[in-house]
Amino acid sequence: MSNTDDLLWGAVADLSRFAALYTMAELGLADHLAQGALGVGELATRCEADPPALRRVLRELAGMGMVRTLGSDRYDLTETGNALRSDAPGSIRSSIRMLGEEGFWYAMGNLPATVRQGRSAFAQRYGPLYEHLAANPETGRIFDEYMLGRAIPFAESLVKRFDFSAVRTLVDVAGGKGHILATVLQAHPEMRGVLFDLEHVVARSGELIAAEGLAERCELVGGDFFASVPSGGDAYLLASVLHNWDDTDSVRILRNVRDAMNPGGRVLLLEAVLPDDDAPHLGKDVDMRMLAIFDGGLERSREEYATLLRQADLELVQVVDLATGSSLIEARAS
Repeated sequence: MSNTDDLLWGAVADLSRFAALYTMAELGLADHLAQGALGVGELATRCEADPPALRRVLRELAGMGMVRTLGSDRYDLTETGNALRSDAPGSIRSSIRMLGEEGFWYAMGNLPATVRQGRSAFAQRYGPLYEHLAANPETGRIFDEYMLGRAIPFAESLVKRFDFSAVRTLVDVAGGKGHILATVLQAHPEMRGVLFDLEHVVARSGELIAAEGLAERCELVGGDFFASVPSGGDAYLLASVLHNWDDTDSVRILRNVRDAMNPGGRVLLLEAVLPDDDAPHLGKDVDMRMLAIFDGGLERSREEYATLLRQADLELVQVVDLATGSSLIEARAS
């Protein structure tokens, strides 16, 4: 078999492997195996599964290095499989559960229809993503955990790679529960923060901010960034925000940020910046999900971000590589 055949058939096999990972995550197999090896029958009882069907999935997972076979019909968790435990640092369980959620499966399976029509098949069936999440609380909870899993490496990399010494007030626009903002504030005790998001989102954010001991240094503000954003910030952070919106809406958001920031302020975008060549890049993979799920959402190249910024009277200063395929795009008023 040629290298081309290996590549193509490997991509086909990845669908089956992801389905096995999703089953492992959804059934909580790593949590059940965390205390030691179990027989298939006992494991099936604990996760309420059919033993013969579970055995076949475990066989696939063993081939992937997620579990190992011990003797007859017993399985143990590997170090790699530990990443799917709920309580593991950096656990990816919620990420896999989110990507395997019914609507996401539908979105990716109907990508050809989306490409033919130029409109998201997911949005036509389920409505806008965030309305779908609001209408399905359990899915919304998994999504929040998924976003937290993504936010942690972003935040840790951000505080190491960007100099915040001139920032007295940082405004996190559409910051969700505030995980990234909290990480930055903890690293810079002299800084104040403003967490800005929709009213119903910030209503859930106070718990995390308080738990981090930041209630007196962080203001929670509800609102709509298409109307305005809080004024008086020295830097405005938008993490995985603009990739949800088309160019017209993105420029509207950026103009509101420019109007609100202090003289000499900075705009900090955390996004995947696509390479200009044909090299593989995580952002290209994510762009397929954006195409499938959002009407208008997309990942962009450096020049495409520079063009958006110019249209909002902002100037791209630098692009800094961060963790897990993301980048920091720094801009200032032009």
